[in-house]
Amino acid sequence: MKKWPVIGVVLAILWLFVRGVAFEPVPILGEFLIGLAFGLLIAFSFRKFYTTETNVTRSLKAAPYAILYVAVFLKELATANIDVAYRVLAPSMPIEPGVVVVPLRVKTDGAITTIANSITLTPGTLTMDYDEETNALYVHSIDARDPDAIVEPIRTWEDYALVIFDEEGKPGDPVPEIARERPEVSSTRSDSELQEAEQPDGGTRSEGGEGHGN
Repeated sequence: MKKWPVIGVVLAILWLFVRGVAFEPVPILGEFLIGLAFGLLIAFSFRKFYTTETNVTRSLKAAPYAILYVAVFLKELATANIDVAYRVLAPSMPIEPGVVVVPLRVKTDGAITTIANSITLTPGTLTMDYDEETNALYVHSIDARDPDAIVEPIRTWEDYALVIFDEEGKPGDPVPEIARERPEVSSTRSDSELQEAEQPDGGTRSEGGEGHGN
């Protein structure tokens, strides 16, 4: 089945939510037809930017996971806003920033981009980099004392993304191990620790405290 008509219908449904239509048959039908007209036009105009065919059965299977993804994201968004506001207003300013490496199970560009953007859109965390060789994200957090708390929602998003983007992996699959090739950011370390690890001459200090000479 061609994909652009399906996208047009999805845009029409989104239009109903944007308009906030009263739960009555006539207004819903009227706004849906308006949304469908514009949705089909937009979907047809941009049809070259996505695959021409779609699997309706797979799309229906992925739809509940997409809804769950959005629901979890909104929950994390609200929680993170409250948490960041507390840290800003708290006298002690409980902030200990650091970088956490998050190896991924998803492999498609769409899934990786969606997860990376979700991290960045959540207050308190930022996707700094993506390592294509190890398939891992480098995530900066406002408080990296508990890496598991940072990674937990990302793993939930990833479980849903595995289904949404029709990945080879399945939810619950083990996380791949990666080589720690970038020690300055590969473990959870605060900014102060990273600064202390640098020598005055620009070199870096090993974990044992000895500098690396030329």
